[in-house]
Amino acid sequence: MLVKTHASSVYGIESTTVTVEVKVTAGTKYYIVGLPDNAIKESLQRIESAIQSANYRMPRQKIVVNLAPADIRKEGSAYDLAIALGILGASGQIQIEKLSKFIILGELSLDGGVQQIKGALPIAVQARNEVYEGLILPKGNAREAAIVDGIKVYGVENISEVIAFIDGREELEPTLVDTRAEFHNNINNYEFDFADVSGQLNIKRALEIAAAGGHNVILIGPPGSGKTMLAKRLPTILPPLNLRESLETTKIHSVGGYLAASDSLMTIRPFRDPHHSISDAALVGGGANPQPGEISLAHNGVLFLDELPEFKRSVLEVMRQPLEERKITISRAKLTVDYPASFMLVAAMNPCPCGYYNHPDKDCICPPGVVQKYLSRVSGPLLDRIDLHIEVTPVNYDELSNGVQGEKSERIRKRVIKARQIQAERFSRKKQNVDTEDIHSNAQMRVKMVREVCEISEEGKKLLQTAMERLSLSARAYDRILKVARTIADLDASKDIRTEHLAEAIQYRSLDRENWSG
Repeated sequence: MLVKTHASSVYGIESTTVTVEVKVTAGTKYYIVGLPDNAIKESLQRIESAIQSANYRMPRQKIVVNLAPADIRKEGSAYDLAIALGILGASGQIQIEKLSKFIILGELSLDGGVQQIKGALPIAVQARNEVYEGLILPKGNAREAAIVDGIKVYGVENISEVIAFIDGREELEPTLVDTRAEFHNNINNYEFDFADVSGQLNIKRALEIAAAGGHNVILIGPPGSGKTMLAKRLPTILPPLNLRESLETTKIHSVGGYLAASDSLMTIRPFRDPHHSISDAALVGGGANPQPGEISLAHNGVLFLDELPEFKRSVLEVMRQPLEERKITISRAKLTVDYPASFMLVAAMNPCPCGYYNHPDKDCICPPGVVQKYLSRVSGPLLDRIDLHIEVTPVNYDELSNGVQGEKSERIRKRVIKARQIQAERFSRKKQNVDTEDIHSNAQMRVKMVREVCEISEEGKKLLQTAMERLSLSARAYDRILKVARTIADLDASKDIRTEHLAEAIQYRSLDRENWSG
């Protein structure tokens, strides 16, 4: 007897429906075809034990399982539950009328328990698009999938619950999530706040500018000066995620398997801080079965690279294209997947190996030339993609002990949101003449648009020329200064870029000064 059930396979952040065809005939042995990986080939032992735990029998006949379409490689253990139900249906032990109406997924334990899977959200979206009646999957993934409207999501803990539901002996309670309420209730649920940071007013100002324009930042300062503390609070002043961004971010984390059972929707901007020993594949994504890397997990949020010069050169170089394109394409012999990667890069580093170059109180003990050599570990093309270079100095005792609380993130965020609204209006107006569909902040402007949007007065041109000559700024700094100055003007709600805006932007190009490292 031939029975068909339906499962799903995730490629990139999209899913494809897989038809599980099971045929039980006279003979012996168990065959599974359709390009399965080892995890699927090993499913026989899990399925047999789970079926017996539910007080059913494993047929002692020839069992052929086909995963269609057969030319796409299937990976992972999420097909266990669909295969098990197909075997029970094909052997006449359960009713089969309902089987074709649902997408069924779940890894089986030996005792019949159903374990969590990856990618429940994109699978639920695809199931709704293909008008299935519902989705049966592990209880740990139910809230994640239930944020998709228009399809019933049933979370189960063991195979016995599913069999009773398919046979019509019991009803399963669909999981319900009020997506908009969930989104709005947790949108400001941040652990950190800029009010926790004593002093550092100039650094907070620079990070406010970075957040307002979506600019990449590098923090340079001695150990203990607060670089990491400041970076961790940057997401708290970024504009809140909108619902579209929230769903997109949740989908990526769902595919990566990073959502807890209690999570349904990511409502705050992600903050990722990988260790400097990370590989290039782990950073940008990849592997035999491509998975999203840290740059995609930081999509719509912040990627923080602490101790930047300690990262391997090859790891940093693979980031250059995603920083420009805001996506990463991973190609394999038979598969190409795209992952979004629109993130703010925040890097931190010591100015030299000992950490005390340019320190106000401690002397640097590095030999001549070592500071420049240490800085050269970070390539010029990567620095070219970082708009703000901020020197962080240690906080003195008086600032630490005066008990004065800093400005709260909430107040800073309001100013950032106003600046982003100005940018959104500007780019929406320009859509009539220039393709700005993927441009949402000043940092994303292309060269042609910089010339149109960042016009400066004759006085401003003279100031910029003087700065380029006297501070030995490199040519790469020119456009970056104009973008940052435009953001500063937006924070001031100024239509024009004034000389004071340019002057402030110029000071954020420390590493472009030829004499910075002696």
